[in-house]
Amino acid sequence: MAMIAERLAEVRRRIAEAAARAGRNPEAITLVAVSKGMSDDAVLAAHRAGQRVFGENRPEALARRLAGPLPDDLEWHLVGHVQRRKAKLALGAAMIESLDRLRLAETFVRLGVPLPPMLVEVNLAREPQKHGFDPDDLDEALDRLVDLGLSIRGLMAIPPRPRRPEDSRPWFAMLADLAERLRSAHPELTELSMGMTDDFEIAIEEGATIVRVGRAIFGPRPGVDEAPPAR
Repeated sequence: MAMIAERLAEVRRRIAEAAARAGRNPEAITLVAVSKGMSDDAVLAAHRAGQRVFGENRPEALARRLAGPLPDDLEWHLVGHVQRRKAKLALGAAMIESLDRLRLAETFVRLGVPLPPMLVEVNLAREPQKHGFDPDDLDEALDRLVDLGLSIRGLMAIPPRPRRPEDSRPWFAMLADLAERLRSAHPELTELSMGMTDDFEIAIEEGATIVRVGRAIFGPRPGVDEAPPAR
């Protein structure tokens, strides 16, 4: 577990250096430590090292974390796909980063309870195996989401897996450009969640305000991350 503190410090150093290259304040960048598949002890080790914002991919995993023995000062983001039948389990999140379709938004609203702020997931490359709104549909979708009363804070994307970090730059630039264009009608879109272990520095250089990092902090998940590149 001591390695987690060392890895976390290294990730923070890399965030600061990437921000400096882009002329940005590193304090304006939120690091989400994605703890998918990791033990509570691993989360506690990161917490002892000063990390407070964590991410889970599945609503049921988020619910288990919230009901478990972890400290109350952790802020949890839901960063993965939400099935509509599990929407209620997502409501404990401080932010839902993966609002990927209108039917899910309508399901959230029908729950009739206060909802956390959300990010709209965009399928930049229109990959059939991935979730998210088509970039061409964002204007209409955002109007509908606002009409539903949702608090939409920005955009999120998972671009195609890069062979090298630089491969992600065009996708991150595309998301930043989309957000800039959409802010004329939706100035509330202040957050850009993009970049993971393999490419978060490139994302910061292109304007990310949130980066989602798992393996670089917690190490590989057995049976999942042995063969790089993993995300």
